Amino acid sequence: MESEEIVGNRSIEMKMKSRAKRAYVTFLAGNGDYVKGVVGLAKGLRKAKSEYPLVVAVLPDVPEDHRKILESQGCLVREIEPVYPPENHTEFAMAYFVINYSKLRIWKFVEYSKMIYLDGDIQVFSNIDHLFEYPDGYFYAVMDCFCEKTWSGTPQYEIGYCQQCPEKVKWPEEMGQPPPLYFNAGMFIFEPSLSTYYSLLETLKVTPPTSFAEQDFLNIFFRDIYRAIPPEYNLVLAMLWRHPENVDLDNIKVVHYCAVGSKPWRFTGKEENMQRDDIKMLVNKWWEIYGDESLDMDNVCFSDHKGKTSSDSDSDSAAIVKKEANDNVVRFVPGPSAA
Repeated sequence: MESEEIVGNRSIEMKMKSRAKRAYVTFLAGNGDYVKGVVGLAKGLRKAKSEYPLVVAVLPDVPEDHRKILESQGCLVREIEPVYPPENHTEFAMAYFVINYSKLRIWKFVEYSKMIYLDGDIQVFSNIDHLFEYPDGYFYAVMDCFCEKTWSGTPQYEIGYCQQCPEKVKWPEEMGQPPPLYFNAGMFIFEPSLSTYYSLLETLKVTPPTSFAEQDFLNIFFRDIYRAIPPEYNLVLAMLWRHPENVDLDNIKVVHYCAVGSKPWRFTGKEENMQRDDIKMLVNKWWEIYGDESLDMDNVCFSDHKGKTSSDSDSDSAAIVKKEANDNVVRFVPGPSAA
């Protein structure tokens, strides 16, 4: 029989989800300059005319002045407690990734029926509200690239295999089945759930440590329900020089400034690949949004042409495609629509 606590949690969760609220969510820790990235993200969503709010999950070490900056930009600031992984994880994972285990707390935000997570070094250049219309019950994200040096030491990197172009260097038969599809955790679509949240924390206790911390962990946990979506919803900048054939810059909706030296608010252009014209163009596009005072919260009117506020109406429908992955084959299938 289920415990009273589990039954009670499920009842609370059902009541919360009946409100069918949606939101974007990001994560912020410390007193560094990442707050600039989150401000830029808030303004980018506003420019793209998103109908949904941006929730910012902050750790206790985020200073009050940073929180006020975020609130002044219309963000909903939610303090969360850190998630401390087992000690062997902190010894094995890349140190700067360890704090990201705290992202697991966002599964507790069950007042929302569905959320889209975006890292603070991401910018949204086109409206992506239609992604909320993807069918429930799956975890959606963009496939990662294995070609950068950060992947050195992995079988994929050593043999030159990448899921972005599996036909170029095939996975050797003697190594068994190819690895399952692997997503970048800088952007994903998920459904908050208390039962999933507690399962995540319990599973973390018994999961072997890996290099990419919470990204590896989420890939392991959601492996069976992961569905790949097109790369324009999370352009990892390395794709520009590793797999340019898979990138259509004119159609990119979300850019992830995760390559070394690419953070717009720290950009010097001195690091490898940062002198590329496409990189400079994308950095400039970020700055155009960040510096646009008309996108500040106080300067924006929230009523649409029908006289309804964004909370009064759900997103429209427009034609989009989604990829479904089965047995490492990514297939395009008909998807819901939003415009």
